[in-house]
Amino acid sequence: MSSTPLETLQTVFGYRQFRPLQQQIIETVVQGRDAFVLMPTGGGKSLCFQIPALHRCGVAIVVSPLISLMKDQVDALNANGVRAAYYNSSLKSDEARQVLARLHNDDLDLLYVAPERLMSETFIERLQQIPLSLIAVDEAHCVSQWGHDFRPEYVKLGQLRQHFPQLPLIALTATADPQTRQDILNRLCLTSAPVFISGFDRPNIRYTVVDKQKPFAQLEQFLEQHREESGIVYALSRKRVDEIAGKLAGQGVAAAAYHAGLPASERQRVQEAFLRDDVQIVVATVAFGMGIDKPNVRFVVHYDLPKNIESYYQETGRAGRDGLAAEALLLFGYGDIAIARGLIEKGNNPDQKRIEIHKLNAMVSYAEPLTCRRRALLGYFGETTVEDCGNCDMCLNPPDRYDATEDAQKVLSCVYRVGQRFGAKHVIDVLRGSQNQRIGQLGHDRLSTFAIGKDKIQDAWSSLIRQLVHLGYLYQDVANYSILKLTESSRAVLTGQQQLELARPRVKATSRKPVKKRAMDLDYDEELFQILRQRRKEIADETSVPPFVVFSDASLVEMAFYLPSHEEAMLAINGVGKHKMAKYGQQFIETILEYCAEES
Repeated sequence: MSSTPLETLQTVFGYRQFRPLQQQIIETVVQGRDAFVLMPTGGGKSLCFQIPALHRCGVAIVVSPLISLMKDQVDALNANGVRAAYYNSSLKSDEARQVLARLHNDDLDLLYVAPERLMSETFIERLQQIPLSLIAVDEAHCVSQWGHDFRPEYVKLGQLRQHFPQLPLIALTATADPQTRQDILNRLCLTSAPVFISGFDRPNIRYTVVDKQKPFAQLEQFLEQHREESGIVYALSRKRVDEIAGKLAGQGVAAAAYHAGLPASERQRVQEAFLRDDVQIVVATVAFGMGIDKPNVRFVVHYDLPKNIESYYQETGRAGRDGLAAEALLLFGYGDIAIARGLIEKGNNPDQKRIEIHKLNAMVSYAEPLTCRRRALLGYFGETTVEDCGNCDMCLNPPDRYDATEDAQKVLSCVYRVGQRFGAKHVIDVLRGSQNQRIGQLGHDRLSTFAIGKDKIQDAWSSLIRQLVHLGYLYQDVANYSILKLTESSRAVLTGQQQLELARPRVKATSRKPVKKRAMDLDYDEELFQILRQRRKEIADETSVPPFVVFSDASLVEMAFYLPSHEEAMLAINGVGKHKMAKYGQQFIETILEYCAEES
């Protein structure tokens, strides 16, 4: 193995340099210490445990909730010459025996396992007889009841520290608000572990929300701009998924349905076809996690409203994992709110219902067109930004704005006067001078802020409060009945030291501007890029792997720009390591040389 993690990054994985925080995380785990990693989808989380696995003695155990995700990561690792396998229910008995034989014969660097399989008594006993390098818990938000995808089988993972007290444990997730983060740390016994948060921003994704009117016609219009590109359409019900996929297929689009009601064999067929670029669009239920590790998804459409921002963030994050331009479209209809609320109300756990209703309300406030989408999205996860993003529908087609300083002062002052112990509805009732019984019992009708906002309707104050939360002037404490609290930023507004300009609500989103097709600021040869894509598809079909396992779109973009004509130049392309150079590199060099000869 290479002497340093950086050399491993370059020679095995083919990347020239680390992304933010990767090197610190990797060095922490290589030294045998625990770590908690919060990093956006496509930010390079996997390398944070894959590289340490190659620098520590023994086998790395990777806990993953999805069989499909295990397979994708193992395929990609094998393509880079790394000894990896998975052990789950998809294996036939003889295949499972072979994997266990490799595990006992020191023939694996990484083994991916589902949590149920890992925490069985017999498997724990087996692992205690084998030298292990580390344990990585991927999709760690599944541990937490606050997480959007809580899984009871993940709870037992807290016992790992007892079984393997000396082993470094690294937990990783892309989606966790402050409550979820703390819960993960507590449940996995990582309270003393260093926490690495690289931010949630995915600047290459354009976020757009439009009023849902004639949804299928809106979908058709959107897809017209994304011909020949891979994408995912999420819908609320299995019936709607089948309906949308059927209509698209009837129009000649390479589309297929994917949901839990389909036979496992059909889901497997659709997933493989999508990974191999034989199916262009997968239509799936929002409730069913696809676990697709496909980097060249160019768009994600939410046909219906997701139940929470974490799901929305994770699902939109499946687009543009390769760093190239991508789009996330949400069709927002108020009827979806009632349906989602109805599904939540069917639950039996009152605390869980309260959490989920709050998260649904946060999703609704994000969808209503008020502020920069990215700032609202990042603000939900506790990450504040000073400037609007310039790459969402609100920035590209901004709403009318007005000086909201005085209105904001009224809200902030009222939150303070009620003791920062009440939610938005009560604050608005006080502002508007409501004569309800509770306000009288609490004596809030005698506050100086009582009725100072009676000139505005409730929706106007709701809109203002949502914007103040999004922009970090108010904090909504989810863990404590969504009460509103002041932040440090609110002081300047309250004292008049800062003017505040906010958006007026609007009924419809205005027309969209096209996404720029340039990638990574490289003005690459589009025709050569398409030729390289075709060559990649041929090689992938010949070797029975998904095209992205050969090379990512991002690597092909660099090839179409830099035109590498020999091995050294090809190794300078990001994503081209020594193993892939030996296996595929020469074929792409020849394709580039042939194209250049024809053009000259």
